[in-house]
Amino acid sequence: MALVPFDDRDGWIWLDGEMVPWRDAKLHVLTHGLHYGSGVFEGERAYGGNIFKLHEHTGRLIASGQILGFNIPWTAEEIDAACIDVLARNNLTDAYLRPIAWRGTEMLAVSAQQTKIHLAIAAWAWPNLFGNNRMKGVRLGMAQWRRPAPDTAPTASKASGLYMIGTLSKHAAEAEGYDDALMLDYKGDVAEATGANAFFVFDGEVHTPTPTCFLDGITRRTVMKLAINRQMKVVERTIRLEELKDATEVFLAGTAAEVTPVRCIGAQTYTPGHITQTLLDDYEALVRKTPEEVSRIA
Repeated sequence: MALVPFDDRDGWIWLDGEMVPWRDAKLHVLTHGLHYGSGVFEGERAYGGNIFKLHEHTGRLIASGQILGFNIPWTAEEIDAACIDVLARNNLTDAYLRPIAWRGTEMLAVSAQQTKIHLAIAAWAWPNLFGNNRMKGVRLGMAQWRRPAPDTAPTASKASGLYMIGTLSKHAAEAEGYDDALMLDYKGDVAEATGANAFFVFDGEVHTPTPTCFLDGITRRTVMKLAINRQMKVVERTIRLEELKDATEVFLAGTAAEVTPVRCIGAQTYTPGHITQTLLDDYEALVRKTPEEVSRIA
């Protein structure tokens, strides 16, 4: 199947306060964000015309920029409204949205405090990252790269530069026939997949690594709340690599992945089961509710 390049599509993109034709949403090759990774972004999904947990995503976008040392020059309310406008202008109801903010061209050096901060928001139709038949489970390899320590990188931000090792890890996993890779943290304990948080079922309990050096995902927190609503015990803790053989179910959670079962990590196999199915079903039902209903449930 031929790829459709993202720079050659029909539609509209919100760029620095204006709605511009998709193909005209461009930046210069000497943009600081391109050379030094000084950008932050969000991944959001709309279901039935409602953007799931929009205000939480916008809040994290603003906070990520502040962690990288810049303020996005639009309010949360203005960014929320722009996301809704982009969805409507492109005649989308079920879609993926990508807000991204970055340092511009005024300075091109490590120190670039006088750069203008830009913001763009795009939306397009994009199904689940791993396909529709998710209960068959995906296959994970083991990443060679590790998530960095929080005193070596801005790990609490959704910064573009932090995803470089995710790309390297996923490319290597795909070359070996896997769908994705499980990453360890700087200590050698279980962290996450390349772009989604990981959950493990031990003795009927839902366990997930404490996000000390990787993103505490909005979908992650949502799934934890759904599990608690089901009277499941949820445990955040350090999970050692050698414990993976004792898990009975494994699944991923993230905006792109939604809730996706895992059927193997390397040579270790798993059977997607009742707990994963229950949380997948609950998540799929939740995202179709109104924002007011979502806030009451999770």
